[in-house]
Amino acid sequence: MSIESQIEIIKSAIGTLELPPNHSIRQDLELICQRDSDNLRIAVFAPFNYGKSTLLNAILGERALPIDLIPTTGAAIRVQYGETLQTTIQFNDDRTITETGTDLLKQFAILDNDRRMREDVKSVEVFCPHPFLKTGIEFIDLPGTDDREAQDSLVKNQLLSTDVIIQVLDGRKLMTLGEREQLRDWLLDRGITTVIFVVNFLNLLDPDDQKQVYTRLRFVAESFRSHLPPGISNLYRVDALPALRARLKGESSAAQASGLPIFESALQTIAAHFQNSRTTQTARIQAIAVQIKQQLQQKISDLESEIRTETETLNQRFQIQQKAQGLIQKGFESSLQEFRDWLTLDRLLSRYQLEASLALQTQTFRNWETGAFKRSAIDYQQELVKWVHQACEFFEQPRPKQLVLTFPPIKQELVEIQESGDDSSTLDLLFGRKIASVMRESASFLFDDQPMKRPNPQHLLEAYQELIQTYFTHFSQLNLAAIDQYEQSATPILQFELKPSASEIPKHHQLQLLRSQFAKILETSESHHEG
Repeated sequence: MSIESQIEIIKSAIGTLELPPNHSIRQDLELICQRDSDNLRIAVFAPFNYGKSTLLNAILGERALPIDLIPTTGAAIRVQYGETLQTTIQFNDDRTITETGTDLLKQFAILDNDRRMREDVKSVEVFCPHPFLKTGIEFIDLPGTDDREAQDSLVKNQLLSTDVIIQVLDGRKLMTLGEREQLRDWLLDRGITTVIFVVNFLNLLDPDDQKQVYTRLRFVAESFRSHLPPGISNLYRVDALPALRARLKGESSAAQASGLPIFESALQTIAAHFQNSRTTQTARIQAIAVQIKQQLQQKISDLESEIRTETETLNQRFQIQQKAQGLIQKGFESSLQEFRDWLTLDRLLSRYQLEASLALQTQTFRNWETGAFKRSAIDYQQELVKWVHQACEFFEQPRPKQLVLTFPPIKQELVEIQESGDDSSTLDLLFGRKIASVMRESASFLFDDQPMKRPNPQHLLEAYQELIQTYFTHFSQLNLAAIDQYEQSATPILQFELKPSASEIPKHHQLQLLRSQFAKILETSESHHEG
């Protein structure tokens, strides 16, 4: 798989992960893709005052870079091939200054009096007529680390866009914890393993101490997984200042004693190995792919956990709904049966006929009807409706039409009927022959001038009971029909089809995308290993 394809896959994964613009993975990928030169880049990296610039000057054979200055280097100085020694400073406002020699560096490429980098300088370039540079090599002299966050950030970014790293160590002290952390965080974790360690200042130690220090540093170097050409060590001793002096004076034996020629030979072999090769860039891309893979794994794991939790919650809710539905249906059916039983004519007559007849006879029927009788009917009605309303709330369904009870009218103004002149046929039609007969008898007793036989109380009560029976017959029929109709409208709510809810579809879609991106990232890793 080509580097371009790998980069596109990583960019797609970054988009799926929704990493913010300032995320380190996104920024590292941009730095890798921003290379503006095919030259092999070799960066010199170390804390302040470890002799980075001095080492580069020794390699170049002249005092091209500022040394012995307080403050020290405060910019990334890019050293490339040029026919003559000259310096170019480019500013953020697109101004450019170019001068012969490197005196400009003392003005624009060092830290200010507050040990800060100049904020108006965009880039610093030195052009030098050295044969090694002419082969397509360029050096990057980086600011010292462990001083300010801005310098550390610049160095960290520059390291990612270089091919070979020369890390200068101070032989006068053991490798610090900060340097070890930088090896891990700034180099190894970012796929930068083309690293050469150069020990400086060993000449300032006693011979016995030199051996002990070099042995300890060799252990450090061997523990670092440098990927260099076969047979090439990743640890060299170079006494930078003696080497520079020897080169300036043309003293080859002194230069040889400084360790510079051996290091230069190894550096040329390394450069020839990596030149015109994109293996270093591939390694850095693979390091980003590893980070992306970890991010995807974590995101997939988190999302799967969320979906599992939601699914469990939804399943529990479904079980609760099922149980509630069963209870509601059972309660409704029980209330419905009790209401129907109460509305049967036989039960109504058994329970209420006598007291209703007496109320009719004493012309207090309406008070009786709207009293205990109506309250009983409403109690049954509310008990039945309660279950339907609970189902509507629980299953988020609209309520059906209201259950309305009907209380039919009844004729009890017997005297008014007689006074109105209703004849026998009208009374017979309204109340039945038996009731009409009793009514006529009662009315004659009340209003005729001629004395008559007092109406039979038992016959009168029977007549009222028959009238009440007619009332309850209508009451039963009307309201049984009403609750039958109400049952039909409530049944779809009570028997609402419950289905186990699925977790949110967007999350499932996102999980599918993440898994797809993870598979593609794995493919890039397999392609890299096969290559």
